[in-house]
Amino acid sequence: MTDAPISFAIAGTGWRAAFFLRVAAALPDRLRVTGVLARDPTSVMPQPGGDIPIHGDLDGLLAARPQFVVTAVPWARTPVLIRELASRGMPVLAETPPAPDLAGLDAILDLAVAPPVPIEVAEQYHLQPLHAARLAVVASGALGTVSEAQVSAAHDYHGLDLLRRYLGIGFEPVRIRARRFTSPIVAGPDRAGPPEVERLDVSDQTLAWLEADGRLGVYDFTGDQYFSWIRAPRVLVRGERGEITGTTVRRLIDARTPVTEVLERRDAGQDGNLEGYHHIGYTLGDRWVYRNPTAPARLADDEVAVAGCLLAMAHRVGGGPSRCSLAEAAWDHELGLRVAAAATSGDEVVADGRRWSGRG
Repeated sequence: MTDAPISFAIAGTGWRAAFFLRVAAALPDRLRVTGVLARDPTSVMPQPGGDIPIHGDLDGLLAARPQFVVTAVPWARTPVLIRELASRGMPVLAETPPAPDLAGLDAILDLAVAPPVPIEVAEQYHLQPLHAARLAVVASGALGTVSEAQVSAAHDYHGLDLLRRYLGIGFEPVRIRARRFTSPIVAGPDRAGPPEVERLDVSDQTLAWLEADGRLGVYDFTGDQYFSWIRAPRVLVRGERGEITGTTVRRLIDARTPVTEVLERRDAGQDGNLEGYHHIGYTLGDRWVYRNPTAPARLADDEVAVAGCLLAMAHRVGGGPSRCSLAEAAWDHELGLRVAAAATSGDEVVADGRRWSGRG
């Protein structure tokens, strides 16, 4: 006898809400959407996986008794909706970020420090397969204590969450310096697809240096990277015993014995393989460092990560540990806002996250 699927509802009908619908449709034995909250039911996107009830109010949405609600609504609406759901005793998985600005973050400080119900945030980037594999190598101690990470893979709070996780930074104070730079680039794809004709565009880049307790994080991102065919993501993680550069891991067995290994992606369905196309995981040498929890579903890496958020939230509601708490996500967003302020002013900015841990 199999376990019943995880049941959840979605508040919102936008681009990110569609990710949760697609993931649930790809994993029908594990995930079930009980309903969607829509201000305008006629605006709801096509629903993969069959008809899903559409509701115009929370009473209708919660009548099906989902295990939790995913809030995928505009930034300004998110804090209000989180508080309303929490007041009804409903656990929340909030889409990022959990508020639009510092004032919005201040308004949810009490919920972040002492949540009355499980409130997590769907910060998915560290659950993308390659990031998850790198983080597993870091957690194994193969690099020793990590002192530097450079991340050019995601914007604002997403990129800063990755930096924090690679460096092992919690809520301690962080010193920030940042600059902006613009350069020409041939326009590439966007959400609507490739451009019809070749044209020159402007690429906006933000560079930031974050220092915390002897650790250095370098944030580097241009808005083109998510879709561009000519701007690749880059990650470097350094410890006293080794480093990760992209997918290459260099480390020392001892002072006279260096080892170089590659994080190898394993996918089924290629080169005549008949298992069906899906991502299996990553190996390093003779061992697995990451296995895809959604296999054999056919999902893109970011969808695998979104599914990971849903699976982790169900575990959290069942009494498991937090994966990305509202407090952590609020701190990531505050860091992103402080980076933007430092880039605008040119001055060093100090951010202190201790208030998010209840100690500030």
